[in-house]
Amino acid sequence: MTETPKRGLARHLPLIAVVVIALIGAATLKDHLSFDTLRDNREVLMAFRDQNFLGLVALFVGIYILIVVFSLPGAAVASVTGGFLFGLATGTALNVLAATIGASGIFLAARLGLGEMLTSKLEAAEGRVQMLKNALRQNEIEVLLLLRLVPAVPFFVANLLPALVGVRFGNFLWTTALGIIPGAIVFTWIGVGVGEVFDRGEDPDLSLLWEPHVIAPLLGLCVLAAMPIIVKALRPKKKAS
Repeated sequence: MTETPKRGLARHLPLIAVVVIALIGAATLKDHLSFDTLRDNREVLMAFRDQNFLGLVALFVGIYILIVVFSLPGAAVASVTGGFLFGLATGTALNVLAATIGASGIFLAARLGLGEMLTSKLEAAEGRVQMLKNALRQNEIEVLLLLRLVPAVPFFVANLLPALVGVRFGNFLWTTALGIIPGAIVFTWIGVGVGEVFDRGEDPDLSLLWEPHVIAPLLGLCVLAAMPIIVKALRPKKKAS
């Protein structure tokens, strides 16, 4: 049976909505989801936290999910805000929870839309495309963890690419939750001391992520995640020798 035009359009609506809202948000919200906004409203947020902790948790997680799902500007600000409002442990947990749910939203939107079409094309592809597809399937978990651990990979790309190449959602979900923990700890840690930074009239220094004592452990985790891939690649050579 051939797919009707209406049904085909409906299948693409989630991904279309993500793209449209992302473009609108990038143009209109850049100046609002900023450290200046957090600085101007920190007393109101802290008062609300003291009066209605669970309400603020729900509001924070909901806003963070929307930021991630629609790739709105301000994800770093949201992560720092989590540390500022809730401390290192609770803030990290909430940041990881919200980011994982948001990432899953992008994954499912792409899978319901372009994902099915591209997956079918990948199944029929030959040559290098087929080799890349097989390599990903053989090292699915390792590659997914590397996408999360490598700081240079944009979060949106790490959410969208796995959906388009047909990885299993369960593996995507748990590797996302696990792989973003180190980065979440760093941003939340910055947020814990952001009040003192504001008192000095400064903005949080996000370049801390690239300091040797921070980036070195992250790169070490990347090497550990890549080790199974390297071992698999070298194993046939050892047998051949």
